[in-house]
Amino acid sequence: MTEQIAGRLAMRVEGEFWVAYYALPDTMEGAIPLGSIRMGAVQDKRRKQAFMSMMWELVADILEEKTGKRPIQQEIRKAPEHERAKE
Repeated sequence: MTEQIAGRLAMRVEGEFWVAYYALPDTMEGAIPLGSIRMGAVQDKRRKQAFMSMMWELVADILEEKTGKRPIQQEIRKAPEHERAKE
């Protein structure tokens, strides 16, 4: 039996901000905003990683509450084409 993913961390650029959401695996519908930071603040790789790590911890908290198990952080994957920002 394969383990189904109960949710994920989704990161989106929205104007001048980078916004983190808890979202279901295949949709942004009903996504819960977790936090945001100005894009200029995450140009430094250490700050970017620190923000992503903090947002992941929030997602792990949500998933642990839902499933009773704390997930390990998964690899970073590009957003599905239908979720990507239009340039």
